[in-house]
Amino acid sequence: MAADIFVADSYFDGHQYHGGGPYTVLLSGGAVTQILDGDQSASDTLPEIFKSGAAETHRAGFLMPGMVEAHCHLFLDGGELDLDARSQFMKSDIDEMLDMARQNVARMLASGITQIRDAGDRWGINHAVRDEINAASGVHPDIRSPGLGIRRPKRYGGFMAREVETGDDIVAAVREFAETGDDIKIILTGIIDFATGTVKGAPQFDTDEARLAVDTAHDCGHLTFAHCSGLAGLEVAAEAGVDSVEHGFFMTRDILEVLAEKGISWVPTYSPVHFQWARPEIIGWDDHARGEMRKILDSHLANMAMAVNMGVDVVIGSDAGSHGVVHGKAVIDEIYFLVEAGVSMAAALAAATSLPRRKLNMEAADIAAGNPAELAVLKGSPFDDRRNLENLTAVYKDGEIRRFGA
Repeated sequence: MAADIFVADSYFDGHQYHGGGPYTVLLSGGAVTQILDGDQSASDTLPEIFKSGAAETHRAGFLMPGMVEAHCHLFLDGGELDLDARSQFMKSDIDEMLDMARQNVARMLASGITQIRDAGDRWGINHAVRDEINAASGVHPDIRSPGLGIRRPKRYGGFMAREVETGDDIVAAVREFAETGDDIKIILTGIIDFATGTVKGAPQFDTDEARLAVDTAHDCGHLTFAHCSGLAGLEVAAEAGVDSVEHGFFMTRDILEVLAEKGISWVPTYSPVHFQWARPEIIGWDDHARGEMRKILDSHLANMAMAVNMGVDVVIGSDAGSHGVVHGKAVIDEIYFLVEAGVSMAAALAAATSLPRRKLNMEAADIAAGNPAELAVLKGSPFDDRRNLENLTAVYKDGEIRRFGA
């Protein structure tokens, strides 16, 4: 791998913002070698591999670690708003679904996302695109996939989970999925009924059953993540000790205290409900339903801020692929929503970079000497203007650079 030099006006290392640059970041063998104050690109004191034209110099307004999308469905097109078209797509052949997944991976990279956790599909698209992309050459995101999740018979989750009935079924399914999957997904509750502002139905698994799934996954060396909203389901998730609560609408302080105590992550996925509220005409929501959505969103924002303040590990995931939730763009939207909730930009960026890597047992990519270099290059700093997150110019990963835009 060649040596590279980045001269950046400012950077976020994964935890802290470094303004008042420029800074010189030396990269060799795909890793960060050294970070120097000032523009040292032409300095005589640099190591030999960075001198005399041996290294390429890149100019950047802002550097940060590549972002992580912690919850998405790669086979779905979140930008497709027509309900009939979305329904028809579920009957598509595998090649069409796989092509959509490839397009969504490309959209992610073009937004500065270098790590992706898919959240399941029953066709095996997530495994197929994971294996294809992870084996490809060039700059691309790394993908992890659960394959299928588990759900109760005839309950929510048919497009992404297998039905299980008994404890033996749970153990057998989790062990099977662990052979090829990277994480184990549990469909713990249904979805939100926006007309009533509640979650449909009781939890699909009780605490003992959910704990059995968690313990079996851990015995297999796998993390668990649970689709879950509503107080009853959240209580089960917290008591069972899942590794991550996904969605988590109708969160409470008491549940957050348990999450903080047990080190359980929360992926709030604000975007899908926000889209339903922002574009009610697409489905035909009336004023009452839209009012219920607004209550849910306001409560969710408040709970997200409370969670961060309480020390809960809040991780960015968008549920991209859901109606109106576009891959790549939605991760940036989730950062904006966290900031709107009152969370600092540094904490919001950490929730999209260093924190998910730590919680998902990924290799660290903080911009610090000795770490792998996995960089999103922006025209300007989001600490000056958050919209600079939308101005990606390049991604650097595995010792190579991929440029975007003019």
